[in-house]
Amino acid sequence: SIDRVVRERGWVRVDDLERLTGEVVAATLGDWVTTPEALAATVEAVVSRVAAAGDIGVDLAVFDERERAAIESSDDVVVETGLVLPADAVDPYVDHPFLAELLDGGFAPSAPDGVDRNDIRELARRGHIVQRDGVVFHTATIDAAARIAADLLAATPAGFTVAAFRDATGASRKFVLPLVSELDSRGITRRRDDVRIAGPRLPVE
Repeated sequence: SIDRVVRERGWVRVDDLERLTGEVVAATLGDWVTTPEALAATVEAVVSRVAAAGDIGVDLAVFDERERAAIESSDDVVVETGLVLPADAVDPYVDHPFLAELLDGGFAPSAPDGVDRNDIRELARRGHIVQRDGVVFHTATIDAAARIAADLLAATPAGFTVAAFRDATGASRKFVLPLVSELDSRGITRRRDDVRIAGPRLPVE
């Protein structure tokens, strides 16, 4: 029976359960059918693991599909920029001094000289910074670059050149080329010959 199969396995995919029993059953969570006990045990294990990591969080990629489904059902953990965190976690990197330095640098940011590599990795993992072609930008700078691209394309829908983008940002090619490359990678712009045209994710006023 359905109940017996689910009790024995704890978690069963809807498609697998239909194949095993010949009956169509509504999913409990995501693509899975499970028991309240199995779900509670999985949630408890996930929450304990995340709590042990604290505000650093745990990479979502290390959890299996059942655990990810359990994460979605729990109010005790949240997923932010690919990290599973306690719901009441405070990001220990949000006030990192390098972020203020990058923000002040705008389109011509300082190199991360003297900044711990682990901090750089965590800042990037948490979505505070973007690394592109050897240059580190504050994420707010990428957002500002996207708005400039949108303004340029509003004025010249046929596309803008790297030189035009350089003039609009006031930055040198050292910084402009990585910025444009990042915009391309995000789908904000697309390269067509020697110009950038609108991508599917270009900001719209």
